[in-house]
Amino acid sequence: MSLITQIDQDIKQAMLAKQEARLRGLRAIKSALLLARTEKGASEDISQETEIKVLQRLIKQRKESADIYKTQNREDLYKIEVEEMEVIEGFLPKQMERAEVEAYLKDLIGRVGATSVKDMGKIMGAANKELAGKADGKTISELVKQLLG
Repeated sequence: MSLITQIDQDIKQAMLAKQEARLRGLRAIKSALLLARTEKGASEDISQETEIKVLQRLIKQRKESADIYKTQNREDLYKIEVEEMEVIEGFLPKQMERAEVEAYLKDLIGRVGATSVKDMGKIMGAANKELAGKADGKTISELVKQLLG
């Protein structure tokens, strides 16, 4: 079953159960997926990789907004962003722990033969491709800098 079909079914269930927060998150996902489907050069069906990227972008947007609301003491808006983020995260693959990402990166650095920060591009490219949807790009970048630095 495609993600968009799953989202449609979940929207119906959330409406019947009157789950406002879940409904907002699901509608945001559906909107973003429909937008990705209609972008120039996109086909009718979007790949799972594209779906994951869309979901990650939505989470990143909500995290940034939540941080802003937190610093401005807007708990009402902060709560909305966090609720939506939790709904969206439910559709992503399980995220790897920081220690798991670090172990993977140490192995990757050994396989590639990277020795300094100059090799960061090689490592980042391979890591982002292999860990897509399983780890945050910011975390990967921080760990690569730490391990190569």
